[in-house]
Amino acid sequence: MRPSKTLAKLRAGKMPRMCAMGHFMPPFVRHAAHHGFDCIWLDLEHRAMESREVQALLSFFQLYDVDCMLRSPTLEKSKLYRYLEDGATGLMIPLVSTPEKARMLVDADGAGFDGDFYLDAGPDFPERANRETFLVVQIETPEAVENCDAIAAVEGVDGLFVGPADLGLRYKHGPQNGMNVEEATDRVAAAAAKYGKAWGRPAPTFEDLKSLQARGARLLPHGSEFVAFMQKLEEWSKDFESIGE
Repeated sequence: MRPSKTLAKLRAGKMPRMCAMGHFMPPFVRHAAHHGFDCIWLDLEHRAMESREVQALLSFFQLYDVDCMLRSPTLEKSKLYRYLEDGATGLMIPLVSTPEKARMLVDADGAGFDGDFYLDAGPDFPERANRETFLVVQIETPEAVENCDAIAAVEGVDGLFVGPADLGLRYKHGPQNGMNVEEATDRVAAAAAKYGKAWGRPAPTFEDLKSLQARGARLLPHGSEFVAFMQKLEEWSKDFESIGE
């Protein structure tokens, strides 16, 4: 069972180095590993990949010793544990608004990549798999914010992750309750601290990274392949402009 770099750092009170990706780009995994990233947030909720592509990509995570925090597009149990079998280190579950939903547990299974195709699936495998696998639940609705203390209390939940875009949209267009995203983030942070859980949210800028770390966040995806090529294309286009193209 491959040890989780993310969990090792969280247990040591440190912040894992994390970035994000949403496309089938194996070289991105290699370069992230080369630059010392511990974990990549793989978004399968808002990006589409075939199951064989996901399996192939997860093998690169294993090959280059990088954790995969996989945001699942489904709650179907057989598909969730298949992601773990295929090599995902952790699951991020969207739209977890109640403690009942947070109690959904994924059974360990030794049939796949995670158990070295049965070669590493001894009697202690479930215990080792649970120790090196993490579950992060997303706080993306006002209901989830109201329930964040109870959600954080659920055994087996390792982290809470605020979705500021979805949450902000619901605060703006839903019933007004006098709260905003920053106040909600503080509430989630307090619940996480109370129960010794990690928390975080996207950190698109260096200023966001510093500010959220100062507030106690340790799950902070910073940078992605999508942002990288957007920024570089803009830079390259300006290069042409500067030479009078």
